[in-house]
Amino acid sequence: MNTADLLQRALQFEFLTKEEGLFLYQHAATAELMYVANELRKIQVPHGKVTWQIDRNVNTTNVCIANCKFCNFFRRPGHEDSYITDIETYKIKIEETFRYGGDQLLLQGGHHPDLGLKFYTDLFSQLKELYPALKLHSLGPPEIAHVAKLEGMSHYDVLKAMKESGLDSLPGAGAEILNDRVRRLISKGKCGGKEWLDVMRAAHQLNLPSSATMMFGHVETLEERFEHLVWIREVQAEKPEGAYGFVAFIPWPFQDDGTLLKKVRGITNNVSGDEYIRMIALSRIMLPNIKNIQASWLTVGKQVAQICLHAGANDFGSIMIEENVVSAAGAPHRFTAKGIQDSIREAGFEPQMRNQKYEWRQIPVEIEEQVINY
Repeated sequence: MNTADLLQRALQFEFLTKEEGLFLYQHAATAELMYVANELRKIQVPHGKVTWQIDRNVNTTNVCIANCKFCNFFRRPGHEDSYITDIETYKIKIEETFRYGGDQLLLQGGHHPDLGLKFYTDLFSQLKELYPALKLHSLGPPEIAHVAKLEGMSHYDVLKAMKESGLDSLPGAGAEILNDRVRRLISKGKCGGKEWLDVMRAAHQLNLPSSATMMFGHVETLEERFEHLVWIREVQAEKPEGAYGFVAFIPWPFQDDGTLLKKVRGITNNVSGDEYIRMIALSRIMLPNIKNIQASWLTVGKQVAQICLHAGANDFGSIMIEENVVSAAGAPHRFTAKGIQDSIREAGFEPQMRNQKYEWRQIPVEIEEQVINY
C-alpha cells in the first residue's frame, strides 16, 4: 500500500478497506487528507453551501438502566432527580422552538424499564395533533431495541408503529463504536453493534431518514474506528433504491468531564484538533455513499469545526436550542442562529438553513434570537 494510490482510488469513490483507511490515517499527511476529502465534498455537494439547522434536543426521560460509563445525564429508576417529561413542558419548549425559528424536536431519553411502545406512539400522536408542522427526529437504535425487547416485537414493527404515529426520522444515537469489545466496556446495557445496524436496516426498509454517528477517543483501537466506518458504509450500500438511508454522518470525540470512564478507568479525551480534522477527512473518504458529513462544533469548538469545512465536512449541524446529554460531560460550546451563520461565513462559505432531510429551508421572516446565558 502507498498513500498516493489509495488517495487516487478514494477520488474515484472506491470503497477502501478498513486496513487501507488505517494506513492512510497512519501515513498520509493532514494536508493530503484534507485536499482529497475537500475534492470529494465538492463533487458530492456541488452547491458549495454549508448547511445548518435550528432544532431542540428534549429528553423524554432521564431514567435509564443502560448504565453507560460516559454518561452523566441518566438517573436510575426511583432516583429523586428522575423524571418523565409532561405534555405541558413539551408545549412550552415547542412553542419557544418555533419562536426561535426551529421546526424539529430531537427527542431522546434513557432505557426506561416501564416505557413501552404505547408510551411513544401516544406521545408522538399527541405532539403531532397539537403541532402538525412539528418534525420528530426521535429516539435511536438502542431505544428502539429496548422497546422491541420490552414488547417482544421486531425492530421493523416497532419503527412502523412509531412512523405511523408521527416519527419523521431516526437519529444515529448510541452508535459510539460498534465493535462489541468496546461496547462491553463502555455501554454494556445497550444493544450490541450488530443490533444497532439491524435497527438501521429496518428504518431504511421503512424509508425513515436516518443519520449515523461515531463517538471516538476512549477505549477503542484505531482499527475499530475504521471497522465502524466500513460497517456503516455496508448498511448504506444495502438500503432500498430510492430510500433516504443515512443522510449524514457525524463523528465526535468522547467528552470526559466527570464520567465514570474518567473517574474509574482514567480514560480522558486526548483527541487533538488535528486528529479530529483527520477523522472528518477520513469519514468523507471512507464513506463515499453518504453525502453529508457534519462537523461537531459542540464538542470541538468553532475554530476546529471551521477548518473541518475545508476537510470534507459540509454541514454544521444544529444550533441546538437545548442539549443536556453531551453537555453534561463537559461540551461547553454554544451557537445562536446568527452566530452559526457568521461562523460559516468566516470559514469562507455561504450558510444555508436546512431540515432533517437536508432540504433547504427559508429562515422565517420573524425569528426571535435566542439569548445564551448558560
